[in-house]
Amino acid sequence: MNLRSALLPFCLLAALPSLAAARGLDVRDLQKLDRVSSPVLSPDGGTIVFAKRIVDADMVKASSSLWVRNLLTRDMAPPKRLTPEGWNVNSPSFSPDGKTVYFLSAKSGTQQLYAMPLSGGAPRQLTAFALDVASYKLSPDGTRVLFSTDTFADCKADFACTKKKLDDTAAKKSSGVVYDGLFVRHWDTWADGRRSRLFVAALPEGKAKPVASATSLTDGLDGDAPSKPFGGADEYTWSPDGTSVVAAIRVAGKGEAWSTNFDLYKIAADGSSAPVNLTAANPAWDTGPVFSADGRTLYYRAMKRPGFEADRFGLMAMDLATKQVREIAPSWDRSADGIMVSKDGATIYTTAQDVGQHPLFAVDVASGTAKPVVAGGSISAFDIAGDTLAFTRNTLKTGDQLFTTTLAGAPLRAITPSAQDMLKDVSFGDFEQFTFTGWNNETVHGYVVKPHDYVEGQKYPVAFLIHGGPQGSFGNGWSYRWNPQTYAGQGYAVVMIDFHGSTGYGQAFTDAISQHWGDRPLEDLQKGWAAARQKYAFLDGGKACALGASYGGYMINWIAGNWNEPWKCLVNHDGVFDTRSMGYVTEELWFTEWENGGTPFDKPENYEKFNPVNHVAKWRVPMLVVQGEKDYRVPVDQGLSTFTALQRKGIESKLLYFPDENHWVLKPQNSILWHDTVNAWLKQHIGR
Repeated sequence: MNLRSALLPFCLLAALPSLAAARGLDVRDLQKLDRVSSPVLSPDGGTIVFAKRIVDADMVKASSSLWVRNLLTRDMAPPKRLTPEGWNVNSPSFSPDGKTVYFLSAKSGTQQLYAMPLSGGAPRQLTAFALDVASYKLSPDGTRVLFSTDTFADCKADFACTKKKLDDTAAKKSSGVVYDGLFVRHWDTWADGRRSRLFVAALPEGKAKPVASATSLTDGLDGDAPSKPFGGADEYTWSPDGTSVVAAIRVAGKGEAWSTNFDLYKIAADGSSAPVNLTAANPAWDTGPVFSADGRTLYYRAMKRPGFEADRFGLMAMDLATKQVREIAPSWDRSADGIMVSKDGATIYTTAQDVGQHPLFAVDVASGTAKPVVAGGSISAFDIAGDTLAFTRNTLKTGDQLFTTTLAGAPLRAITPSAQDMLKDVSFGDFEQFTFTGWNNETVHGYVVKPHDYVEGQKYPVAFLIHGGPQGSFGNGWSYRWNPQTYAGQGYAVVMIDFHGSTGYGQAFTDAISQHWGDRPLEDLQKGWAAARQKYAFLDGGKACALGASYGGYMINWIAGNWNEPWKCLVNHDGVFDTRSMGYVTEELWFTEWENGGTPFDKPENYEKFNPVNHVAKWRVPMLVVQGEKDYRVPVDQGLSTFTALQRKGIESKLLYFPDENHWVLKPQNSILWHDTVNAWLKQHIGR
């Protein structure tokens, strides 16, 4: 203690919050936190615009606005709101001259494109289509917009036609729908015959009326552009001269539900010629096209194995004159998330999972050497303009926080506050990564998070979290659904294991789980649990509950019949109960077919080998089951079957059912109920 702090008046010391008095993170804190996203830099790198999401006082409705910060000033002034109060907006971008900001908003009743001066003023509506604009990209000269919207094939670019068909269907007295192929439903939506398609429209000049018509580019392609359910504007791009666009589209016909063959199509921007498939030679996934500045090279990401959604995305370069393709960094054993090319074309910037972190890398185009630019935590978004780098990063102790720096490595400048800054009275649990020897005598990583009120020498009950995917990771990142700090905030220690199958440890490590759902990862979880208890004396192994969602929920069901000794309770969110049934009822069939080595009728033995339903006789541990009605990935029958088995066996159990949620629980009040129910279940069985 230094002299200055020792001489603080007693009354001031008494007013300071003590660590012991600080409270832990609660789900209500999680919902109240402002969330920043979508950072975009002006072309000169001097200004940053980003989106900020807030929730209303009742934590029912969320809205997003755009905020701006001049990066040339070195004062401590906070960012200023750019879009007007009462506007809910998303997807910001700059005009080529940096004077105008574009964004999407449903202020008019449908989601349309708007623009407003960076200096401030009233937004101006640029489009007035009969349908929502789902995503967009401005042409290089800023005079046109390339955008996506959902249309019926026979309506082509007649948006009013699609709108009328939807209205006519809604007015029908009958509700039945006839399907003659898959998908009939996807993620959380039933198919209605529409595809996401690309269109180009000239933007109105001066004070001209918003544009209401457009030219169709992908009418002749039976596929979604961008892809569903999560595809966005990163799946298509303009050529530098504005004469063409390239888009990733899966044209698979009746086999769409079991195909991962996305190809890159080059399309004339005026719709004057048929699309040309640039990557027909690769039967696996090609996506994320980005042109070099001179338009001669197309960079993109590609997988090599058809039907495997978790294959490694390699960085590719295509010479558009010769159509020759090379992989830029074949020895870099990481899966690239996206592509941003440096102005001189010498470097590709991308993020990738890496040993429990998610850094930003710089990949040398000539040599393929990959070096981290920003390490530690998880980079969720970034932008580069000139020498300015802007990015959002989160960790196990912070939400997404916006920073700026330079490519030369200037000190980081925080533009927005962290979760800790916004929650002054909340203490967060410290965390540490650890390793142990897992399956096949290979190194496996995990994280331990201490309870927020940790005291040396005490023991704490444990929440053992199992991630989904299964090709995923519980690494050094922040989540609004499965956040370890919400358990640490209730006084629990948290253990998370990145078992074989997890991402960021090399493709062979990821591959190891396929056709081995129940043995290799279980061995890692068992050995990780033992290693954590041996290394961390504060873990109370006699008071522990295991929790998981999706594949993690499957593992909860598998654990219930194959490793139920250490657990006082279990929590299964949208988990697979019957792998054979799952092979017939899920929507993306490529997933179950790859993971089980074939279809349920060709390889029935593979579906039964690690099927939880075959071990229900050994279930005995109390289980909380959570299920969303609109979850078409792991449909409601899986959750209901789990609960039925528990009830029929007389095992203490509860079912938390959401009629309006999908595979995730997204609505603020539903999230609060989810956390309160889970926390009450843990408290009932392991205290705190």
